[in-house]
Amino acid sequence: MDMVDRRGSRAATGHGAGEAERYEKLYAMLLDAIPSSVLLIDAQLHVVSANRNFLEKARLTESDTLGQRIDAVFPPLILDHMDLARRVRKAFELNEPTRGERMTYRAPGLTTRVYYYSLIPFAWRGTVEHVMLLLEDVTEQMRLGEEARRAERHVASVVESASDLVLSTDVDGRILTWNAAAERVSGYTRDEVRGRLFSEQCSAPHRALVQQEFARARSGREFGTAEWDLVTKPGALVPVAWVGSAMKDDLGRVVAIVVVGRDLTERRKLEAQLLQSQKLAALGVLAGGIAHEIRNPLAISSSAAQFLLEDPDAPEFRRECAAQVQAGIRRASVIIENLLRFARPGARTDVEPLDLASVVRDAAALVVNQAKIQQINMVVELPPDPVRVSGVLSVLQQVFMNLLLNAVDAMPAGGVLRVGVARAGIEGQVRITDTGHGIPAGEMDKVFDPFYTTRPVGQGTGLGLSICYSIVKQHFGAIEVESVEGQGSTFTVRLPLL
Repeated sequence: MDMVDRRGSRAATGHGAGEAERYEKLYAMLLDAIPSSVLLIDAQLHVVSANRNFLEKARLTESDTLGQRIDAVFPPLILDHMDLARRVRKAFELNEPTRGERMTYRAPGLTTRVYYYSLIPFAWRGTVEHVMLLLEDVTEQMRLGEEARRAERHVASVVESASDLVLSTDVDGRILTWNAAAERVSGYTRDEVRGRLFSEQCSAPHRALVQQEFARARSGREFGTAEWDLVTKPGALVPVAWVGSAMKDDLGRVVAIVVVGRDLTERRKLEAQLLQSQKLAALGVLAGGIAHEIRNPLAISSSAAQFLLEDPDAPEFRRECAAQVQAGIRRASVIIENLLRFARPGARTDVEPLDLASVVRDAAALVVNQAKIQQINMVVELPPDPVRVSGVLSVLQQVFMNLLLNAVDAMPAGGVLRVGVARAGIEGQVRITDTGHGIPAGEMDKVFDPFYTTRPVGQGTGLGLSICYSIVKQHFGAIEVESVEGQGSTFTVRLPLL
């Protein structure tokens, strides 16, 4: 029995040694797999074990480290800075861990590294047997953190120095940030507006639109561009063009909204000045055109009147002079009448439902004879069903008569004149196409200008197309022209259907 027991005991002892060796290897593998530096220190301040991470970072071997006191492993400067010996003893005495202390360490030949270290006591039956020193290298994290802070400072500097208004809000539209330009334009400091709804900073008529746009941004859709007046601290309104975008987290959720605004005050002033300049320029052109057109009949009338003042004896000559005076006055009267039509194309008191096809047919009937005389083939294409529009019959007839006569005049040697009426969606369209001399490309933007004409002097006032344009606009329509020089022109009148 004794031998059996001894054999059994020896077998058990061999088996236990193998398990212990296996566990030691597993322990060593576990320590080496930890990405931080780990040292195990006994009560005499000797290093019992050290993992691969520490040995590589400190450039030490196991023989240089294991069994050595910590003052032989760490440089004196580190020991003094960490007060390591006292802290380890305190961990043995109190059985309390120390966490989150920072230290800077530079091994020979390496760059400076920053660590966070912790002391963790390991106790058995109430007695601390070892203290683990855990060193976590946070150098890279600190570098990245500093870069992030530097980038944040740069972005903040850009935002603060921007001439545009830049602000951010939470998903509910409450202001979080407010840059210097926003302070300057509004008169409110960032502390005064922080937490306020952005919509409350806009004029009352625009607040509903602001809330709608923020609701769109909150749901992840694009924040459109809009012009909302900003209410300043003194109560004035500043026109601002706004554009916004949603800020999203890694999961795609909207966490904030960034809004950028541009003060339009100076732009509006420049636009007003430009408009005023354009008005003055147009007035100058109009005045020059009036002077040019009226001067000719006045000159003829003046000459004839001078002859009459000389009291000529020939009755026939006197009648001829009187006729010239009358003709000059009549022409000046026509010019003035056309000017009045251009300025006020007609009061809309007699607006009535009209069949656009009938209006065009009647106008074409008045021109057909003149077209035949000039060897012009006139083709009129009308739909079988009425094309109902709202308008003043007489002035619309004037529009189509002017366009048809212009087309006839553009074909002195004959050609083809096509007139078509059709429906196009919610509009009625009239197309008048000729095969005449066309309009030069450089003159296309002048065809509707007052006193622009390609006819010889004395044969046109240049107000016909201007009057047509004004009449069509009064009927909430549009008139367009397409032309190729030498091939002809097409005028298209579009009027809204009833």
